[in-house]
Amino acid sequence: MKARLHKLPLKSDASFLYEKWECDYFDKPWHFHEEYELTLIEESIGTKFIGDKVGRFESGELMLIGSNIPHLFRNDEPYYNGHKLLKARSVFIHFTDDFMGTNFFDLPEMKLVRKLLQKSALGLQVCGNTNQYIRNKLLKMEAEKPARRIVTLLDILIRLSESRELRPMLSTSFVAEHSRTLRTKETAQDTAKINSVFEFIMKNFSRQIYLEEVAAMLSMSASSFSRYFKHHTLKTFSTYVTVVRITHACSLLMQDNDNISQIGYASGFENLSNFYRHFKRITGLLPKDYRERFLKSRM
Repeated sequence: MKARLHKLPLKSDASFLYEKWECDYFDKPWHFHEEYELTLIEESIGTKFIGDKVGRFESGELMLIGSNIPHLFRNDEPYYNGHKLLKARSVFIHFTDDFMGTNFFDLPEMKLVRKLLQKSALGLQVCGNTNQYIRNKLLKMEAEKPARRIVTLLDILIRLSESRELRPMLSTSFVAEHSRTLRTKETAQDTAKINSVFEFIMKNFSRQIYLEEVAAMLSMSASSFSRYFKHHTLKTFSTYVTVVRITHACSLLMQDNDNISQIGYASGFENLSNFYRHFKRITGLLPKDYRERFLKSRM
């Protein structure tokens, strides 16, 4: 999928970018940048689009996203409706592989960190005790002096490189395909088109979506749009919409005790047998088992 290259501003007195965000909702478009990104979702929930991954994000989630990997975080609808009690807060670091100096990570002592940066091309979700350790480091980093921040970031990378609590989010096929498409020319118009498709899916997945209406939004024929979408996402449009619907169903199963059939309908499935079939295919579990496993994990 086409994404826009973002050139990130770097302060003249800093070798990497550290920022804390507090806003009504996350509003960055589908984009990528040369820098690696370490992101902590301090507060808010929604849907994440990272490479070919579509899934839920929630408060406390921590991710290391590799160089040039496209991503977008979209909050749930109540965030866009002026809800006064809802805020989107995040902490993120953008850094290059030479922020410690040219060839620093080629040192033999940095072998594990070098491998970590290579693996970050798959988008790494940070879990368990590693998540808690790094989350605390990131939050304290705001009050640190510049020199101390460099030490903290290096400590974070070393801790990540030694951790067994990192989960790849992307497929190797997507990474290979995206590396190829990076060599093609992209425009702001491409970005606007793709973001309009994302917005449309997120606002309308609970009803039947027709390929023709989405294609018309982009002034394409249905067949042209199908080829365009699959070429850039490695998924058919219908498959992508199904993943969004199942992701929403998962969030409902975790949030309340609604009847599972009601959740299926609320997620855009008109046929419950299709809901169960797609849910099992994507998550590996039936909805009832998914809810039970989640509840047990909270005990």
